[in-house]
Amino acid sequence: MMITYLWKVENMKIVILDAHAMNPGDLSWDKVERYGELVLFDKTKQEEIIKNISDAQIVLTNKTVLDRETIEKMTNVQYIGVMASGYNVVDIEAAKQHNIVVTNVPGYSTLSVAQHVFALLLEAYVQVGKHNELIKQNKWALSEDFCFYQGDFFELQHKTIGVVGYGNIGKAVVKIAQAFNMNVLIYDKGKIEPCNDGKKVSFDELVSLSDIITLHVPLKTETQHMFNKNTISKVKPNCVLINTARAQLVDKDALIAALNNNQLAYYCTDVFDSEPPILNDPLILHPKSIITGHMAWATKEARTRCIEIIADNIEAFINHRPINKVN
Repeated sequence: MMITYLWKVENMKIVILDAHAMNPGDLSWDKVERYGELVLFDKTKQEEIIKNISDAQIVLTNKTVLDRETIEKMTNVQYIGVMASGYNVVDIEAAKQHNIVVTNVPGYSTLSVAQHVFALLLEAYVQVGKHNELIKQNKWALSEDFCFYQGDFFELQHKTIGVVGYGNIGKAVVKIAQAFNMNVLIYDKGKIEPCNDGKKVSFDELVSLSDIITLHVPLKTETQHMFNKNTISKVKPNCVLINTARAQLVDKDALIAALNNNQLAYYCTDVFDSEPPILNDPLILHPKSIITGHMAWATKEARTRCIEIIADNIEAFINHRPINKVN
C-alpha cells in the first residue's frame, strides 16, 4: 500500500521513547537529529507514551512496548523505528492496519554478541573473575608457590561446541570456535546437509554430543522452553549451557534442578526471565550460574552502528524507499 507523506523534513518531529539504554550520554544523536526536531526521553512508562508522542511523526523505541491499544491512539505517527534487531515490542499487524511503517536494525550487534558468548564461556572454563577476586583478597600473596590457582580449568581446543541456530550470530560464533580449534556441531532448523563450517546435526544429536551448547534462535512458540527437563537430561556431564538469545528458551525450573543435580556444569546467560530481575533470584544466587545483565549487544561500537542504521532507516523512509521494513 502506498503511503502519502504529508510533511517536510524541517517540520518533522522525532521522539525517542527510551534513549538511555542505547545512548547513556557517550554517543551522539546528531545523525538522527538532522532529519527533524529530536525529543529524547530516557525512559517512558506505558501510560506516558501517547502524551510523549502526541505531535510526532516518527517514534523510535528500544524496549518500550507499542501494543495495539497504543497504536490505535496514535494520531500523527507514520513511522516506528525499533532500535534493535528484535521487534516483538511492536504490534506489527496493528501498525500495518494503520499504515504505519515499522523497521528494525538487523545485524548491528552480531560480532558483539558472538564475542560475549566466549567471554561467558571463558569465565566458565578458566574462571578469571574468581581468581582475580581471590588474589585481591591476598590469597596469592599468602601462598608459598609462584603460581596460584584453585580447582581445575580447561582448554577449549578439541571441545565440542553445539551452536543452536545458524543465523548471523551463530555463524560468527562458529568462526570464533574454529579459531580455538573446537569441534563444531550446528543445528540449523533441522537441516542436515554438508557444511564447511561444522557438522549440521539433529537437535537431539547436538544436545547429546556437545560439551558446550550456545543458543542463537528467536523466541517463538516452537522454541519456548526448547531446553526443558527432557532436553537437559540428555546433555553430557559437565556441559556448559550459554544463552545470549532469550531467557524463555530455557525452562528455569528445570534448569535450576539440573544445576542442583550436577547435570550441567554451568549456565551462562546474558538474558533473564524478568529484566531487571527480582531481588535474590535463586538462579542469580546459584554458584553454577554466570550472569551478565543483557549487555552483549551494547558494546560502544555496536551502539554506534545501531544509531547509524537508525539514521539510514529514517532517511530511506523520508525518501519513500523504506529499508529494513518488518511489516
